[in-house]
Amino acid sequence: MTAEPTAAAGSGGYGPAAAGGKASTVVPPEASTAAAVGLVERYAAAFVAGVPDRPEDDGFFGPGSVTWRLAADLSAPVAGLRSVLIQALHPLAMAGVDQHSDWRRDPVGRLAATSAYLATITYGDRAGAERAARRVRAIHEHVRGTDTVTGRRYAAGDPALLLWVHAGLVDSVLAAVRLFGTPPADTDAEAYVGEMAVSAELLGVPREIIPDTVAGLQEYIDGVRPELERTAAAAESMGYMLDPAGMGEEIAELWQDLRDAALTTLPGWARDLYGYPAPPPMTPARRTEIRQTLGVFDVVFMAEPGVLEARQQLALRMRTAAAGSGGHGPAATGGKAGTVVPPGTDRARS
Repeated sequence: MTAEPTAAAGSGGYGPAAAGGKASTVVPPEASTAAAVGLVERYAAAFVAGVPDRPEDDGFFGPGSVTWRLAADLSAPVAGLRSVLIQALHPLAMAGVDQHSDWRRDPVGRLAATSAYLATITYGDRAGAERAARRVRAIHEHVRGTDTVTGRRYAAGDPALLLWVHAGLVDSVLAAVRLFGTPPADTDAEAYVGEMAVSAELLGVPREIIPDTVAGLQEYIDGVRPELERTAAAAESMGYMLDPAGMGEEIAELWQDLRDAALTTLPGWARDLYGYPAPPPMTPARRTEIRQTLGVFDVVFMAEPGVLEARQQLALRMRTAAAGSGGHGPAATGGKAGTVVPPGTDRARS
C-alpha cells in the first residue's frame, strides 16, 4: 500500500492515494503483502474457534433466531466489509483503532480477532459469550486518547462509540442480505435489530439507548451523521481493506467482486465522505455474478479445517429447533425465537 499516484490507479480509484490517505504512515509494500497472506485461513480459524463443540445452552440468540440465519447467509462477507467502512467514518472510533492497534502490521489478525468474537457471541453459550465480552471490555479500559483531527478525547468503552460500531454492523447485515443474500421479511428484519441489541449490551451499552427497530436504527444513524468524516487514518485503512495486497491471485479476483458489492450497498452519503465514485447500476446480471462469487468464496472458506464440521453442527441445531417448533414457528422460518434475553438475566429463565 503506497501513496504514489499509481496506487490509486491500480486500486480502481479506491486506494489511499485516491482518497487522500496519509502518506507518512503508509507501511512498505512488503509489510502489506505479508499481512494479507492467510486471510481466508485465519478468518476460517476464527469462525471455528467461536463455535463450541458442546455448548452448555443456546446462548443469547439460539438456533431459532434470525441472527443465526443472517449470520449464515452468503452475503455475510459483504456485510463485514461494509460495516468497517461505516464504522471507520466516526473520527473517535477510528482514532482508537489507529492509535492503539497494530492493524498496519497485521490487519488480517485484527479482522480475525473481531470475527472470532462475533462468532462466540452469536453461536457460543451464554458463559462463553460473557467471558468474551469481559475480555473485550477489559481491553477497552486501556484504549483512551485524544483524536488529533478533532482534538476530542475518546475512550473505547464509551457507550456512544460502542453503539456506533454496533449500528454499523447491524445496518450492514441488513443492507447486504437484502441485495445479495436471501432477503428477510420485514418482520424478520425487525426481529434481527431487536435480537442484536443484546450484543451491544454485552459490551456495556445501556439497553435504553440501543435501537431495537429498523426505523429506530435508521434514525440513530441519521443523528450521528453530522459527526462523521473521512480522516486520513480512515482513508488509509479502508483503502487497504478495499484493495489488500499480497492475496493469492484467485482470492484477489474474488475480493474485487466483494469490494464492488460492499461499495454498492454503501449509502451515498458514506461514499461521498470517502470521495469514492458512485458504482455503476447493479443490474440483475451483475448481481448474479456477485452472488456466484460469494458462493465460490464460501466453498473456499468451507474447505478450511474445521469449518465444515462447525457448519454441520450449527445446521443440525437449527433443524432440531425447527422440528421442535412443529415446522411452523419462528425457529422453522428463521424468525425471532423469543429466547434472546439480556445479560445478567437468571439462566433458568432463558
